[in-house]
Amino acid sequence: MKKFALLAACGAILAATSFAAPAHAQSRTWVSGVGNDADPCSRTAPCRTFAGAISKTATAGEINCLDSGGFGAVTITKAISIICDGVIGGVLAAGTNGVIVNAAASEVLLSGLDIEGFGTGLNGVRVLNAATVTIRNTSIRNFTQRGVSLEGPANTRVYLQDSQIISNTLGGFRMQGVGGASNNAVIERTTFDLNAGTAIDLVGPGQVILSANTVGFSPTSVASSGGVATISYGNNLFRTSAAITQTLGLQ
Repeated sequence: MKKFALLAACGAILAATSFAAPAHAQSRTWVSGVGNDADPCSRTAPCRTFAGAISKTATAGEINCLDSGGFGAVTITKAISIICDGVIGGVLAAGTNGVIVNAAASEVLLSGLDIEGFGTGLNGVRVLNAATVTIRNTSIRNFTQRGVSLEGPANTRVYLQDSQIISNTLGGFRMQGVGGASNNAVIERTTFDLNAGTAIDLVGPGQVILSANTVGFSPTSVASSGGVATISYGNNLFRTSAAITQTLGLQ
């Protein structure tokens, strides 16, 4: 009888410790329009917001949108991918920045997002620190400052691809490295339209490559200063003036 009681007690202790074990960050997490941030962000128990999911996602992991929804503004402090291709990955950022990236020496990917400033938001995506930030298949509009603001330390790089940057008060894309640091960007197949300031505003040092973009209905399409090298392939369409350092033909 004593033997059975001892075994039962050990089993109870083992069960209690197993339930008390802390949850580990997952390499892939999920958000849903009907999720709950108290859930583990798994495929069957998704979170409700990007901010709720990011703490449960491992460094270099991935947040996926299970369905369409508004998933809120987020600050990224580590290598991560947020991918919502095929659904609406909404970020409503009234009065604030949509996405802040402050992830030293990290790679960040944003794909398939719909980032809306609602006429009071600051910047759609503000890059303060990273190795590379890739923004693709994303719509950014109606911010009081800029669609994308790149202001990182030395050698921070942004890839902006297949996106729409529309109706932002101070401009569409601005690059100015913090403290005069050299930043770089590659902008491809992206539409800039109805941005009240300069559509693409580049302050050097650094290098920017432009390919297959459509830039129109802004006072200035491209402004370059501070020694930035602005390389434009011949397949860009600029409706207003553009300050280009070098124009390359297509091969």
